[in-house]
Amino acid sequence: MNAPQSTPSAAATPAPVAATAPAGNPKRKKSLTALASVVVVAGLGWAAYEYLVASHYETTDNAYVQGNVIQITPQIGGTVMAIMADDTDFVKAGQPLVQLDPADAKVALDQAEAALAQAVRQARTLYANNGTLQAQVTLRGSDVAKAQSDIARASDDLARRQSLTGNGAVSKEELGHAETQLANAKSALAAAQAGVVAAREQLSSNQALTDGTSIDQHPSVLVAAAKVREAFLTTQRAALPAPVDGYVAKRTVQLGQRVAAGTPMMSIIPLKNVWVDANFKEVQLRNIRIGQPVKLVADLYGKKVEYKGTVAGLGVGTGAAFSLLPAQNATGNWIKVVQRVPVRIALDPQQLAANPLRVGLSMDAEVDVRQKDGKTLADAPRPTALAEVHAYGVSSDAADKDVRRVIAANMGRAAVAPR
Repeated sequence: MNAPQSTPSAAATPAPVAATAPAGNPKRKKSLTALASVVVVAGLGWAAYEYLVASHYETTDNAYVQGNVIQITPQIGGTVMAIMADDTDFVKAGQPLVQLDPADAKVALDQAEAALAQAVRQARTLYANNGTLQAQVTLRGSDVAKAQSDIARASDDLARRQSLTGNGAVSKEELGHAETQLANAKSALAAAQAGVVAAREQLSSNQALTDGTSIDQHPSVLVAAAKVREAFLTTQRAALPAPVDGYVAKRTVQLGQRVAAGTPMMSIIPLKNVWVDANFKEVQLRNIRIGQPVKLVADLYGKKVEYKGTVAGLGVGTGAAFSLLPAQNATGNWIKVVQRVPVRIALDPQQLAANPLRVGLSMDAEVDVRQKDGKTLADAPRPTALAEVHAYGVSSDAADKDVRRVIAANMGRAAVAPR
């Protein structure tokens, strides 16, 4: 008996799977919402900081320490005999740095003194000639008087002979001799009168060289005295002193070197008077004014040392404008480049003394631009000298003393008029 064949039942048939929506991830949603909130808050915070704080400051890391680099150059030529300072040495104003051979200068001084002595003696001769020429005028005057008396005697002799010619007492030859003597007397008078004129002219000419002055104030003596002072200054300039307090750098002079006037020998850098040139972009300059406070940080010391500075001035041109080869933006292809303008920042001398800086060091500068009542450019000249040097000033007293000594030694018995 066959078993009944089984038929597939409805339960065995697989039912179609219904499509269901993916379930939401509440954690992810919360995370994204929190992230968006943080971004929004950060943006609002940054905007508030930019508006309330950052907009009141202009910063740059393109800032460097600058200072005066004073070149030491000789005022005269000579051979280097001694060097008293080397690189990194500290020197005081007036301290000798280099000594040149003074032999040539000493010879020139001796020659100038000899020329002064000769000028004094020549001036003495001029004054002495006044008396001699005056005596010549007097002598020529006596010659005129003598010639006039000779004429009178010759005239009388001629008149007597002429009165005797009628009776034959005087020959014609004797009469001719009398006439000749009268003519000779008249010629002698003319010569004597010309001699008087010439003597007076010579006296006037010599007096023109001596009137209104004394021997020591005579122009030729003053010229020779000026040469002595010049030679004396040359002897003093054989030693090169330091013009200011500072540190020696870039020494190039060597012993035995023959140097000419103006040859660079070394440099002196006064580190007490350095400043900072901060190169701000042109878009940062609109709010920078003279007198605004500045905070500076040097890479040398880091943030542990903060310098306080003041805007001392703004440059009148960009660095590209004063470069050796200025940009030619009117030719060829052109690409705009943001320019920078140097801003000079003065530093506190006390801070510089506590934490010295060197020329060329990098600085970070932050200018507080909240105070905008200052000026962008100076509108008045500097009231006093920027710097003065007294080390090169040689006192004229020593030179004048030498001049007076030479004049007195060659005046003889003549008195020197007071200066």
